[in-house]
Amino acid sequence: MSAAAIHAAGVRKVYAGARALTALDGISLDIRPGEFVSILGPSGCGKSTFLRCVAGLETITEGDLRVDDRPVTGPPDHVGMVFQRDALLEWRTIERNILLPIEFAGKAVQGYRSALAQLLALTGLSEFGDRYPRELSGGMRQRAAICRALIDQPSLLLMDEPFGALDALTRDQMNVELQRIWLETRNTVMFVTHGIAEAVFLADRVVVFSPRPGRIADIIEVDLPRPRRLAVRETAQFGAYTGRIRDLFHEMGLINEEPGKVNEEMAA
Repeated sequence: MSAAAIHAAGVRKVYAGARALTALDGISLDIRPGEFVSILGPSGCGKSTFLRCVAGLETITEGDLRVDDRPVTGPPDHVGMVFQRDALLEWRTIERNILLPIEFAGKAVQGYRSALAQLLALTGLSEFGDRYPRELSGGMRQRAAICRALIDQPSLLLMDEPFGALDALTRDQMNVELQRIWLETRNTVMFVTHGIAEAVFLADRVVVFSPRPGRIADIIEVDLPRPRRLAVRETAQFGAYTGRIRDLFHEMGLINEEPGKVNEEMAA
């Protein structure tokens, strides 16, 4: 029996067709309960495909993939998801957007009013529950999307580049906010990103994917105390982690020839 929240062994994903495309090739990874793991790699490396497989939105071609020791044959129970676009419904208030998964599950929303109030307070949105998405900034909308993912108290939170569409300053602030929320909830988190600094700042471990077909090139343990402030990015220890990843990308041919520069897809 596996004690892992997510267990992957030899996972392959091949898209069939006239020219078969291998997106994932031999992914083996265990993510521990309550762990925050960043999945980092260049665009098209299969990191989002792996997340969708864990979410039960796509089927694997070969291997063993389990969530809470149960084979993934469809969307697992107790899993929340946050995507790059917040996907809030513009005609529903923030509160009603957050409660949407409860309605979809056929549950009584009244039983979740306390959880709703706690999440709004946790994310600084208590005064905005009756507002509409168009009245909120991009960062606030993503906080609402995180609330929606957490409303049914999932044990696992899957995040697919949730801050990729935000400006740099808002993205930094959302990194701090997400860490604070995670320290309160202690969900297991799998966070997909192509930002090196973001991956290191947030994670207990950074899993680095190679270019397609996606393979695990390295797994880096991040030994930095929490809570982490943005200033930690200026420290030598943080720089050692990001430097190690950049060296790895250089070995994989992902670094531009100009010293100190990385491809735009890897910029953080």
